[in-house]
Amino acid sequence: MKKSDFIKIVSEKTSMNRKDVDAVLKASLETIKDVLVSGDSMTFMGFGTFDTVEREARETTLPNSKKRIKVPARKSVKFRVGKNLKEAVAKVPVKKKRGRKKGSVAKSK
Repeated sequence: MKKSDFIKIVSEKTSMNRKDVDAVLKASLETIKDVLVSGDSMTFMGFGTFDTVEREARETTLPNSKKRIKVPARKSVKFRVGKNLKEAVAKVPVKKKRGRKKGSVAKSK
């Protein structure tokens, strides 16, 4: 779903015009960003928690060149899903994937 689709749905559910919904969404996202940048976490009960985590410096290998590089320590954003959201998503039936069965070989022409 794109942002414009999201704004349209929220506009219909709240009877707010799209311009106002867009402004509220922008302010909400900016506020979440500001909270995380300040080092705090943001919790929406039942939905989830946005938090920051510190990633330690490490060495890794580039897959293409096999060259070893150092990755500096950094902060990253983490999202922990809330109970209500987790339960709602778990109730959605799993769609069967289309295509070949595991272990089958594609036919050549």
